Amino acid sequence: MPVIGDKLRLKEPLRYLKTADPMPMLRPPDLISPGEIGDVVGLHPMDVVAVRFRRGTFLIPIDRLDPVEQSD
Repeated sequence: MPVIGDKLRLKEPLRYLKTADPMPMLRPPDLISPGEIGDVVGLHPMDVVAVRFRRGTFLIPIDRLDPVEQSD
């Protein structure tokens, strides 16, 4: 399980993105490309994490993310 501050990489494109705002909104999936690296900023129930990417912060299931090694 990741902790806040970890870097994660998106494995594959998602059908849609859900923002991590107080009132979440659905956004198009092309805001994040597969392989893009983001920082964990929050942990949510049901194996979902809030990840900050360059174009926003989104709620993403942990099984769609890979950890990033320090050398990457």
